[in-house]
Amino acid sequence: MKFQDYKYTRPDLEKVKTEFKALIQQFEDAQDVETQIQLIDQMNEIRKAVDSESALVYVRASIDTTDEFYSKERDFFDENGAEIVWLESAYYNAITKSQFKSELIEKYGEQLFALAELYVKQYDDSVKDLINEENKIVSEYSKLVASAEIEFDGKTLNLAQLAAYMQNPDREVRKAALIATQDFRGKHLEDFDDIYDRLVKVRHQIATTLGFKNFIELGYVRMRRVDYDQAMVKNYREQIATHVVPLATKLYQAQAKRIGVDTLKFYDEDFKFNNGNAMPKDDAKMILENGRKMYHELSKETAEFYDFMMERELFDVEAKKGKEAGGYCTFINNYNSPFIFSNFNGTDGDITVLTHEAGHAFQVYSSQHLEVPDYLWPTHESCEIHSMSMEFFTYPWMKLFFENPEKFIYKHIGDAIQFLPYGVAVDEFQHIVYENPTLTKEERRAEWKKLEAKYLPNRDYDGIAPLVDGSFWHKQGHIFASPFYYIDYTLAQVCAFQFFKRSTEDFDSAWKDYLHLCKIGGSLPFNALVKEGNLVSPFESGTLSTIMTFLDQYIENIDTSSF
Repeated sequence: MKFQDYKYTRPDLEKVKTEFKALIQQFEDAQDVETQIQLIDQMNEIRKAVDSESALVYVRASIDTTDEFYSKERDFFDENGAEIVWLESAYYNAITKSQFKSELIEKYGEQLFALAELYVKQYDDSVKDLINEENKIVSEYSKLVASAEIEFDGKTLNLAQLAAYMQNPDREVRKAALIATQDFRGKHLEDFDDIYDRLVKVRHQIATTLGFKNFIELGYVRMRRVDYDQAMVKNYREQIATHVVPLATKLYQAQAKRIGVDTLKFYDEDFKFNNGNAMPKDDAKMILENGRKMYHELSKETAEFYDFMMERELFDVEAKKGKEAGGYCTFINNYNSPFIFSNFNGTDGDITVLTHEAGHAFQVYSSQHLEVPDYLWPTHESCEIHSMSMEFFTYPWMKLFFENPEKFIYKHIGDAIQFLPYGVAVDEFQHIVYENPTLTKEERRAEWKKLEAKYLPNRDYDGIAPLVDGSFWHKQGHIFASPFYYIDYTLAQVCAFQFFKRSTEDFDSAWKDYLHLCKIGGSLPFNALVKEGNLVSPFESGTLSTIMTFLDQYIENIDTSSF
């Protein structure tokens, strides 16, 4: 059965809620654990069915934003999000209060109940209006970013379109594009600051109303952080400052020499090679076919997975008119199907997106057998291990996609290393802000400047305002919309680097552990999953030192003379 034939039916949410309430009541009245297990199965079937219809709508609406039917259906799910949240909340509340909780933990594992207890902690009716206010302010940020209409190069461009000019071979064009971008951001400096100021204050109020000391504690709860805390994160950030920043700086210095500038300015950072980035040899259709060859040679498990995806047409990767931007992987429960969505644009990013999203899809395909739907996906930082590691496991096949695979690999590794310091700077900034919610707008920008000096010492804005005044963080949507969801990418990257290192030493052993990690999905919290994969926790002192030494040596052995 192909994706186009997957049937969508709008769920009757009133009926669903009535059925769910009845099951919850039966669950609370149950006199034995066997009855509760049967009722959990029934509740999970309802949760999976609603999630499946939602996923189908989301995919089809994003493939064609002009499709009136699926656009309206997407609006239906957006407008009724509270009803779906109610299902989750009612379910988690019921199982955490079960008189047979210890027996249920024995059957389903501790992670389900750890997740449930965190979910219950993050909400009660006393903060309903405040959360609605928070969401409304986040929408203000999105609308402000989307409102950009900047005249440049004889065209009217948005911020994303203007960013493409940052890779232009002409340095003056790069600089002019940055100035044009910052003219827009400078005009709206107070607006960005004001939006964030209101977000900080409303989030602090939500947290204290729920009994937390500050929003940091609630932020960790929202992110489902079960087995690590603020102290561990702080130690990890210090490891990045000590062991990663020097290597990132070394790469920037090599880049300056390679592109022929005395001092690398911020508008030079995206311009890696004078002769351009490595470009895919083929079009989207051939990339997918080469993907089949790659995954058939990688393992029997990936061969089966990729054939499943191709035969059912579970890819939509070509950019086309009316299609939403971006890329993602989702899962359609009713059909046991991952789905990969992206917008190939003829750059090296097409291959990274393919392997990255295939990593997500392969994980969820491998863990769909788990009877607890909450284990289908791990928490955010664990989820990205599978996707980022897949990017490295597929290195031996990059010759299928590039004339010069070494050039692609050099850039790919370098970009990942240089991302780590920025990723933790974003995290530390949020800790400072939410620990001190009364900071003024100017004080917040001053704190960001200190973090840039610590984590991004090479950063040179060439005097361009408002960047020199500490406003760079305004562009990071996660800071506004998804607080504390950013360091997750860095934690996963460190784990992926370890799989890469191990793959160069004993590929089969590393792959075996990766496969095991995919199969157990989200049944364990982050550090426990890392241990299951025979990896070392990023929080452990020495982890970053070891991996950076390896990466430095690996990069040194790449012949860059033709780059």
